[in-house]
Amino acid sequence: MFTAVHDAWWAQARKVHGGRDGTRALGEVLLLNRHLAHEHVVAGLATAPQAGALTADAVALEAHKVAQAEDEPTIGASHPGGPEADAGHRHLAARVAARHPPPDTRPQPSVTPYDQLLRRRRTSGSDHREAEAQ
Repeated sequence: MFTAVHDAWWAQARKVHGGRDGTRALGEVLLLNRHLAHEHVVAGLATAPQAGALTADAVALEAHKVAQAEDEPTIGASHPGGPEADAGHRHLAARVAARHPPPDTRPQPSVTPYDQLLRRRRTSGSDHREAEAQ
C-alpha cells in the first residue's frame, strides 16, 4: 500500500538524488516489504529523513530499529536487541557510507612509460615488416 509517507519520502529522494536515482531508491524501499512488516517500513520512511539519509539502506535500518523495539523491551539496555542487533546496524550503516566514498586525493598516474613502449613497438614493428618484404 502506497501511503502519503511513501509519497513524501519519494519526493524528497527525487529532489536530492534526481528523478531516476530517487525512483530507483523508492523501488528498493518497496522491496523491503518482502522481509519487513509494512508498518515498520512506513516508520522507517518517516524516520530516515530525520537522520539525514534518503536511501533504502537508511530506511531498512530505521525499520529494523522499530521492529526490534516492538519485539524486545529495551528498558535499561544501551543497545536495543543486544550486541547482535548493534552489529547488524553497523553493517547497514557501512553500506550507506559506501555509497558515498570519500574523494580520491591521489595524483593522476602518468602514462609516459606506456607511450614509450608504443613508440618502441611502432619502430620495431616497421623493421619487422621491412624484413618480411625482403
